[in-house]
This record gives sequence, structure tokens and C-alpha cells, in this order.
Amino acid sequence: MPTTLEIKLAPADLNDANALRRAVLRQGNLTDAAVADIVVNRRSIDARGARPVYRLRVDVTGPGEDPTPESPPSFQLRDVADAPAVVVVGCGPAGMFAALELIELGLRPIIIERGRDVRARRRSLRAIQQFGEVDPDSNYCFGEGGAGTYSDGKLYTRSLKRGNYLKALQALVAHGAQPDILIDAHPHIGSNKLPGVVANLRQTILDHGGEIRFGHRVTDLEYGEDLEALIITDPEGSTYRLPAAAYVLATGHSARDIYYLLHERGLRIEAKPFALGVRIEHPQPLIDRIQYGRAEREENLPASSYKLVAQVAERGVFSFCMCPGGLVVPAATAPGEIVVNGMSLSRRDSPYANSGTVVAVETEDLAPYAEHGVFAGLAFQQAVERAMFASGDGSQRAPAQRLPDFASGKVSRDLPATSYIPGLHAAPLHELLPAGIYSRLQEGVRVFGRKMKGYYTEEANVIGTESRTSSPVRIPRDRKSLQHPQAASLFPCGEGAGFAGGILSAAMDGQNVARAVAAKVLQK
Repeated sequence: MPTTLEIKLAPADLNDANALRRAVLRQGNLTDAAVADIVVNRRSIDARGARPVYRLRVDVTGPGEDPTPESPPSFQLRDVADAPAVVVVGCGPAGMFAALELIELGLRPIIIERGRDVRARRRSLRAIQQFGEVDPDSNYCFGEGGAGTYSDGKLYTRSLKRGNYLKALQALVAHGAQPDILIDAHPHIGSNKLPGVVANLRQTILDHGGEIRFGHRVTDLEYGEDLEALIITDPEGSTYRLPAAAYVLATGHSARDIYYLLHERGLRIEAKPFALGVRIEHPQPLIDRIQYGRAEREENLPASSYKLVAQVAERGVFSFCMCPGGLVVPAATAPGEIVVNGMSLSRRDSPYANSGTVVAVETEDLAPYAEHGVFAGLAFQQAVERAMFASGDGSQRAPAQRLPDFASGKVSRDLPATSYIPGLHAAPLHELLPAGIYSRLQEGVRVFGRKMKGYYTEEANVIGTESRTSSPVRIPRDRKSLQHPQAASLFPCGEGAGFAGGILSAAMDGQNVARAVAAKVLQK
């Protein structure tokens, strides 16, 4: 069996096989003849010392020893063209990975996706970036691949025990993602690479008998003692009835119409915790100087990141979805709202770093929206997004302040340069944000400045609003069967149902739900 060692390498030596071997020999107190093979299975950056280093976990095999066994293929797929059909609503990571798992289990997925395929979706993104035009069905949240496709492609999750994360990563690599994601502590694909991976996943689904219908959306459902069929509207506006053996609902965190539809038809939904705040953008060299001790990065050192958290007035204030070397993008899903998100390309070579900085939303914040019942969180979220839009000129220009001005409650006279293509305008975020959210953010960024010297700077933009951290609504399901408690054929799934929080966790939830579907439909 291989011997596992933990070693350190200077960034400049990361891709030097001889340097890796020397480090293994030194750390393991081994002779050169005793080492036949070295396999790196984990990699992370440690910037806590005077100089950053890579920490590697490696498997070392001696002469005549069996090497580390190769991992099995991600999916064992079959032709399911004539198999029972399962409708999957949503073509994000939850929906696509549910479809792959269904194929492996012998069921035929029919994916209904309101948005466009990844190539056509680029036109929608150009329209919102360049012209402020929001397509409610095709944008940074809706379309093939879901919200993660064009908003970074980070694959880090703490929920490794929720499913087969390695299988999900292997599937991504098999469809074009860089193999480094299998060993990196914080794997990342990049918004320039993910569309190709997503297109390849689509082709695999089609090649094995699955179906994907773009521009089709659920507009009603037939529900008696169980969910009997979905009513679908196609791109021409015609409707049709779509029955199936089961239905996987993987619509993402911004499909508000689906929540309202379920409620109208008597299917239970629940309020759930979420967070809201701003996106803060710094110059990347400034973050590098803070984290690495120098603004000029060494060879093989990526753009540095950070993670910050503080307790303010009995609530958490925390950084979220940090995008080193990234861009701030407009993520509205309807006209008349401003929503911002972050993304990075695979090289993370933008001169800017950005991160959501948010506060947990509690019952006291929702009191003014109590009349909306279970939808109070949605109403609160939407009110903030509309206030941000109303502060501007009717475009997607986002309201912003310099960081110290934000903390002082003062409108900025001017703003630093930004990666946000629609542009920024100086505005009183301290008035546009709900008071309980602003006051905690105000103190939170001051705490962050004390924790991370240099963070609290006039070079940073605070941009409103980061509001789609997760859905304010959960679609309940049984913990074992994963079925909706009122409809045995309905399987809520992924972020939109409240059971995931990112690409990888959504993919794993899709796998889990597909297995639950197969257990019901095939009685396995």
C-alpha cells in the first residue's frame, strides 16, 4: 500500500517534478531507490508564514508495491430512450446531475429549462451588461447550467457527507474541467470554462436518450391526491400537458413564480433563513499584499482570497462567495431590480477582488412584510432590490459607496474604478438598505478592517445589493424518501428547494434525489 505524506513546496517549485521528489525523500526520510511513484491527492495554499507555501498530501509507492488504484468512471451510463420518463425541472447542476444519475439507474430524464442553452445565453448576458435589458427567462441565474455557469464555478463545499462529491468532480473532469479540481482544496473551474463543460454534459444526456427542452417553462400543474402532470408553455406561447412517472423540481434560488404556483395549488412551502447585504470590491494587488505580504505574486501563486466573519448585535456578518481576480456582474432576474453577484474566469487575472458581505435576515427584519406570510422573505428581498434600482437612472448601474463612506453613512463624492460593466453611481446605501441590515454591516466592515489590516480602505467599493445568497423559501421533503409530504411523485431538489448552497452541493443533491426517484419508480 502507498505511504501518505504531508509535504511543503515553494510556489516556484509547484510544477517541478524533481523538487517534489526531493521534498518527498526529505520528509519521508527515504532513499531515491525506495520511491517508485508519487501521486498528489490534495493541494492547498498556506499563507500564514513569512512566505506562502503549498501544502501537498501525496501517496508514495515503493518498487513492487501496488500503486493507488484508479478511481472508477464517474457514471456507468446506458441507453434510456425507451425507459420510463422522469421530468426534471431546471437545467442547473442539480437538474443535470439528477439527469445523469437517472440515466445510470435506467430512467429517461426530460429536462424542462425556461432559459437558453449556454451559447445563446451569452446574448442575454450581453444585453444586461451593455444595455441594461433583463430577460426574465435567460440571465445570470436562469439558463443552461444554472446560476453557477456564468458566476464563477467555485466547487468548494463543506457538505461532503451529503453525497458522492468525488463522483461529481470526476464527471466534471470527464466533460472538460481541468483535473486539478480533483486535488485542490478550493476547486474552481471558471466562468470561461464552465459553459463548455455544461455543453458536454448536455450532449452526454442527449446521447443516452435523455431530452432537454430549452425555452419551456412550467406555468401550471395538475394536483389532486398526487402531482399528476405539469402544464408547460413553449417558446411560441403554446401550452401542453406533460405527465411522467416522477418530477424533480430543481429550479434554483430565484424561480419565485414556482413558489407562488405551488402555494396556489395547495402544496406546502416554508420560510427559511437567508442573508442579504452588499458586494465589496478591492483592487486585487491590495488583497495580495495583505495576504501574501507583497503585491507582486510569485510564480504559481493564484490571486489571493479571504474569508471574514464577525458577530454584531447577536447576528453573523460574513464574507460570501469570494471571487479573487474576479468581476462583479448584474444578476437581476426581472426588470426594475438591481442584484449583483461575483464571478472569476479560470485564470483569475482580473485586477479586482470581490466578495459578498452579508447579514443573516431574522424575523424582526420581516415584520413589515408579515402580511405576505410564508413569502415575507421574498417580499423583503424584492423590496431591497427595487429600492436599489429606483436610486439610479433606470439602467443596471448599481448604487455604491467607498468603504469608509459606507461605514460613516456618507454619500461618496466619487468612486474608485470597478469591474462592474454597467457602471456604478454614488448613492446612500446606508438609507437604501434596511436599518437592521445596514447597522450590522456598518460595524462588521470595521471589525473586518481590524482583523485584516488594509481591508478598510477608500480604494474599496461597496455595491448594492447582494440578495440572492439563497432562497428565502424551502420546498419541504421527507428526510428519507425525499418526496414532498403532500405529493409522492414530486421530489424537491437543489438550491431552489433549500437543500443545497452551490454547484457541488446542488450536484450531489441531484444525485441523491435521482436515487430516491428510482427507488419509487423502479421499486428498487
